Amino acid sequence: MTDLTQLNARDAVNLLRRREVSPLEMIDAAVTRIEATDSSLNALPTLCVDRARDHAERILEQQSSAAEDSPLWLGGLPIAVKDLNDVAGVKTTYGSPLFADHIPERSDIMVETLETNGAIVIGKANAPEFGHGANTFNEVFGKTRNPWNTGMTCGGSSGGSAVALATGQTWLATGSDLGCSVRTPAAFCSVVGLRPSPGRVARGPTRLPYDNLWVQGPMARSVADTALMLDAMAGVHPNDPISLAAPKEAFLQSVDNPTPPKRVAYSANLNGLTPVEAEVAEVCAAAVQRFSELGAVVEEACPDLGDARDIFHVLRANQFVGELAPIIEADRDQVRPEVVWNLEEGYKLTIEKLAETERARGRLYARVAEFFETYDLLVTPATAVSPFDVDIHAIDEVAGHKFENYFDWYTIAYAITVTSLPALSLPCGFTGSGLPIGLQVVGPPRGEAALLGASALFEKVMGIEGQLPIDPRPGGS
Repeated sequence: MTDLTQLNARDAVNLLRRREVSPLEMIDAAVTRIEATDSSLNALPTLCVDRARDHAERILEQQSSAAEDSPLWLGGLPIAVKDLNDVAGVKTTYGSPLFADHIPERSDIMVETLETNGAIVIGKANAPEFGHGANTFNEVFGKTRNPWNTGMTCGGSSGGSAVALATGQTWLATGSDLGCSVRTPAAFCSVVGLRPSPGRVARGPTRLPYDNLWVQGPMARSVADTALMLDAMAGVHPNDPISLAAPKEAFLQSVDNPTPPKRVAYSANLNGLTPVEAEVAEVCAAAVQRFSELGAVVEEACPDLGDARDIFHVLRANQFVGELAPIIEADRDQVRPEVVWNLEEGYKLTIEKLAETERARGRLYARVAEFFETYDLLVTPATAVSPFDVDIHAIDEVAGHKFENYFDWYTIAYAITVTSLPALSLPCGFTGSGLPIGLQVVGPPRGEAALLGASALFEKVMGIEGQLPIDPRPGGS
């Protein structure tokens, strides 16, 4: 058999279901690959191999034909879990020195769901402090590097997950996304990352269970593998009040039997809402035209997102107060200055401002819902820039436009966040220096199935998927 780490997740799961390979063999393959590659990357700083092997033994003892036939069953496939999610008995730091030695007694809802459905956690993927910022670095584990050029950032905040996938350290990985945290690292590492609709993947426990700004979602090397993981993650949970029931038909069926899009809207910069680096815009503009090979009409169009930036600024600041204030205020001097600043912005908000913002968001959603009565997809660049120096924490200027704060450079992603629409980051090409570029493909309300199907068709047209996994490519110090 070929190197197991070269398999896509779907083929690996099929082998596991047919018992042609065991979960223990998959764990050994992953560990070997991690040991061979991670010293130059720092994607998975915390491993839990003994726990994984114990879990594999339980799966082998308890495996039943009913489980093997379920579309949700992953058969004992090792996965990486972002270090914002509790895994029982495994160090979980949230990227913060305040939690450098924290070991939770219980896993969170998403991890429990995945493990119930046959996933085995092999390690924790690095993330910035509390998941904020689109470059993966922290004071606990340091920085995570891009495997396409180790002198560059992998993006964030799900950077460790994206790197582990791109290099074959694991087959699937979890991500979370408030402003861009699945989509940016997916684009920077040439993997696929899905920001699903709020409620699609149950979360918790959390201080803000009704919050619909941040979501958790799957990351993988291909659209089919992303759908496979979403099937194992999705579903209602009694402890998540906004969670949605799983669809009657598996998301993977939408990939196997896709419906080509008829009308695709493309906007290079969301009608001027944000600047985009010239080379990124050029590659994305050429790539989106390939949808025409699927029979789609591709048009320049975009819903009115003119106030999305202001809406996000307010809701993000409010979320900081609700979720992080109790932690930050206890040890403010040990928290990254940008995070403290964002909390302070939340303290400035008035109830009138919050109410006005919620009304504006309601009007914005009405506009995008109407837009999707005409178009099947909205496509944009996934990022405004290509991967940059790993030691630059945030981009402060693009095309002569200076950003106001550390997160405005990913406006192109967070403008979609406030719509609650599902959005997928999909590899679409490379810069002249060989760094990945991604498209952001946005689907209709709660339209993950249609989004995954159309993206799978586009993926075949582009032919980029087969380039992974890669060995780390040295660059920088």
